[in-house]
Amino acid sequence: EVLAASLDYEATLTSLASFIVPRLADWCVIDMLTDERAIRRLAVAHEDPAKVELAWDVARRYPPEMGDMDGVAKVLRTGHSEIYPNVPEELLALAARDAEHLKILRELGLRSAMIVPLVAHNRVLGAISFIAAESKRHYNASDLASAEDLAHRAALAIDNARLYRDAQEVNRLKDEFLATLSHELRTPLTAVLGWTRLLSTGQLDDATERRALETIERNAQSQVQLIDDILDVSRIIRGKLRLNVRPAELSPVIEAAVDSVRPAADAKGIRLQVVLDPGAGPVTGDPDRLQQVVWNLLSNAIKFTPKDGRVQVLLARVNSHLELTVSDTGQGIEEKFLPYVFDRFRQADPSTTRKHGGLGLGLAIVRHLVELHGGTVTVESRGAGQGTTFKVLLPLMIVHQPEFAPAGAEAADGATRTHPTAASARLTLQCPPELEGLRVLLVEDEPDAREMLVAVLRQCRADVRAVSNAADALLQLEAWRPEVLISDIEMPGEDGYTLIRKIRALRPEHGGKIPAAALTAYARAEDRMRALLAGFQLHVPKPVEPAELAAVVASLAGRISETAEK
Repeated sequence: EVLAASLDYEATLTSLASFIVPRLADWCVIDMLTDERAIRRLAVAHEDPAKVELAWDVARRYPPEMGDMDGVAKVLRTGHSEIYPNVPEELLALAARDAEHLKILRELGLRSAMIVPLVAHNRVLGAISFIAAESKRHYNASDLASAEDLAHRAALAIDNARLYRDAQEVNRLKDEFLATLSHELRTPLTAVLGWTRLLSTGQLDDATERRALETIERNAQSQVQLIDDILDVSRIIRGKLRLNVRPAELSPVIEAAVDSVRPAADAKGIRLQVVLDPGAGPVTGDPDRLQQVVWNLLSNAIKFTPKDGRVQVLLARVNSHLELTVSDTGQGIEEKFLPYVFDRFRQADPSTTRKHGGLGLGLAIVRHLVELHGGTVTVESRGAGQGTTFKVLLPLMIVHQPEFAPAGAEAADGATRTHPTAASARLTLQCPPELEGLRVLLVEDEPDAREMLVAVLRQCRADVRAVSNAADALLQLEAWRPEVLISDIEMPGEDGYTLIRKIRALRPEHGGKIPAAALTAYARAEDRMRALLAGFQLHVPKPVEPAELAAVVASLAGRISETAEK
């Protein structure tokens, strides 16, 4: 009944100690093992409140430590009970820290003792000490068995209470995250919708229209980044995040990341100081993912650094490792939050009055990517207003290879990178000659997206017909005989997978061999594999750049001549 009375395990153990005295002991002491492997005294019980206060005073003056050879520390280290049928003078002398401590232990009149561990699922959680004094009990093996049974029940109650507390914390973090996610997604949408409606009036001057379009693009890109961060975290949780590993020099990776964040730094008047060791040497890794690490660290530093501050990037070789340091003169991190900096969905200020946006995912992604590369990342801060320093250690390549793969190569998981260099942030639409007069069938159920895609292809003089569902697509395939198919995946009725399977079942003269690309918001590696297995030649994740769309259609058009030759 005592163990089931509360889901607050600390209150439960305090009640348990009071229950044990005087039924099973004159003194009961309960110690817990912290996550840092330190001993924390949780409860002391005795019939005399004055003696309880004395015991707490002794514990403050002489706290138990894991380095102690006997007693509670030994039980917590080994997970095995200790029984002392008699407490001789030698044992007191061994436990005492000094003469004053020995005098106090003698005055307590200890006669016999048992210390049993609290163990749940093979994990030592703490220990209960049963001590006999005034009653002059002398514990035996039968008493120890009873004490161990009680401790086992208590440990299970503690474990259940901790699981409940952890579940409550997870629910709280989930609710905070969903609220933050809603805010972060709706905020850019406000600007996009507002400017779109103003543009539709046709009453804006040229300068205002340009500013409106820039704002819409910037906020849309912000949403893309949020979504990609969420997808990265999903891949991390499921163990599906993969690297395209090859020899990589860190200097150009860092320079590319610095170029991409420089406009944000300039806007706040923040000085970016970059010092790179030209002879640092190569690492084995994914350059795109390493750039994502640097980009996240730099963006974080710039976000939390006030105007006219400084952000410094250092790359140096330290023995067999490369050390990347990103430091800032920003608001710093309070000591109590430092252990949680790299946790997913954790933010130092999750309130609605916080000064800085974000989902609390960037640094969690950084830690995982660094660890996938065999490295470590640490954070240091002297406190609020004292700035922050992140250090990334990456192992050098064991064997140096002189030639390196291009940094822009496609990732193994097919994920679109969201942290481009400043030079590649905007792709210019260049119409390939293959598109002129090319018959393209577009299947897209979302009207706005369909209209935009049609506009891009017609700008390149392609002959485009657009439909909103699989049934109409099959009719157009038979009646119009398009040369290229671009299809969405998620559609009402029949999806894109069903459509392409039906098409591939047709005879070649009825369009069964038409080159096709899946244009979809399903951007995971398994989605790409499913699209290719279903019959698509290419898988293009949304949002797609107009220039990329034109290049994809041109690539598919090239397959027409190849098929004809065969």
